[in-house]
Amino acid sequence: MIIISRYGDSLDYYSSLFRIPIELVEEANGNLQGILQKGIYVNIPGFILQKELRDDLDLVAISIHYQLPMDALLLVNQSEQVPFSVPVRITDPLLNPEKFYDYQSLLDDLETLSVHYPFIQVESIGKSVLGKELLEVSFGQGEKVIHYNGSFHANEWITSAILMKWLNELLLALTNDDCICGKACLPFFQEVTISMVPMVNPDGVDLVLKGETAAEGYSDVLEMNNGNPAFYAWKANIRGVDLNNQYPAKWEIEKQRKVPQSPAPRDFPGESCLSEPEAIAMKELAERRNFTRVLALHTQGKEFYWGYEGLEPQQSAETAKEFEERSGYRAVQYVDSHAGYKDWFIQEFKKEGYTIELGKGINPLPLSQFPSIYRESVHILMAALYM
Repeated sequence: MIIISRYGDSLDYYSSLFRIPIELVEEANGNLQGILQKGIYVNIPGFILQKELRDDLDLVAISIHYQLPMDALLLVNQSEQVPFSVPVRITDPLLNPEKFYDYQSLLDDLETLSVHYPFIQVESIGKSVLGKELLEVSFGQGEKVIHYNGSFHANEWITSAILMKWLNELLLALTNDDCICGKACLPFFQEVTISMVPMVNPDGVDLVLKGETAAEGYSDVLEMNNGNPAFYAWKANIRGVDLNNQYPAKWEIEKQRKVPQSPAPRDFPGESCLSEPEAIAMKELAERRNFTRVLALHTQGKEFYWGYEGLEPQQSAETAKEFEERSGYRAVQYVDSHAGYKDWFIQEFKKEGYTIELGKGINPLPLSQFPSIYRESVHILMAALYM
């Protein structure tokens, strides 16, 4: 919600007036501080303006009904405008990500959240092969930077939807002084910076969900898929490279032993490591942001992997135990696999990295599993903030 300031008001006053934490109001308004001049546009996160069309306006009744101070009504109605505006607190999720979640869904949802929660930043970290922006969402004030990502693999697109549902509920909790999994959320905003790339592989996700038309000229995808017009088993990016086999963590071993030695729907690690723009963008993001901890969401197995070649820090074992106890997922320290994003992150930075395998079944997991996957995984997503 955007309001127009009056002379003598301040962000502190607006925080008190609308009962929104001052940290969120300040982050939503950049460099504004101190006593405000008249006529400045100010963002108030977590509110929308609702129009009252009645002719017999009773400001007292409206104030009581919406549980608003009278001055909040006067502030948003400084001119004699018709219809009358009422600032209404957002108390329900704005998104419905429980659907076949493609790249346009992500763009639409990020736009919605950016408008109503302007303390978040949405930035492009690079582009996919087909030129789609790879988008990172970030917010928070802490030095500890926790990173989450989804849809490294195309037919694991449900991970993007899970992350977006959690993001919406986290923003809702922040602006309503609420809890998730029994944890108050405002302290996380103060102590942690959250980084999230909900969809690492947008080209592949759209190919799985929309078919060959989403390939935009990459006609060989049908040949790579053995002529099958259904791409539900496709994990790779649009060029047939497995993005989670692209990193310089014993990549040569994966290159030598992987069955596909050329572009394919899955498992081909590329002609060289970091050959794909999506993989490069994620590498550069980690180097730039100096992540404290990384969680890469995949499907399936109801387990997670938390070590690599003995290079993981001691804290990883404690965090893994918490993840396991909270979610019921099985903690696995080592698997015979290399060249993944988590592997490279642990090797490069000697920090905590986790590959979380959501749900159980055959990829792509059905939407009917969405509620149970969220109920289990939200405990891991939250625990990563406080461990």
